[in-house]
Amino acid sequence: MQMQNQITDKLNQALSPQHLQVINESGNHNVPAGSESHFKVTIVAEDFGDESLVKRHQKVYQVLADELKGSVHALALHLYTREEWRAKNGEAALSPPCMGGEKG
Repeated sequence: MQMQNQITDKLNQALSPQHLQVINESGNHNVPAGSESHFKVTIVAEDFGDESLVKRHQKVYQVLADELKGSVHALALHLYTREEWRAKNGEAALSPPCMGGEKG
């Protein structure tokens, strides 16, 4: 839970989101029990208003650069403006199933 909290804190500080959800999905992957390596991140932030999806992803990657260099292997990012989030009725897409990494 330590990495999940660290990601949550850093994104809250950097983006001041209206909505932020960080889910540890490591248990859905071929990793040891208790791992914190795969996360689903849903963010609703006004900062995303004039940015393309690529720019939004780059912004999050920049905030989490240290974590991505370390133990975080994968981020499923769902990044919205308030209007986009409302249009989706407050639902982020499901993460794709694990393909087993190198075995997939």
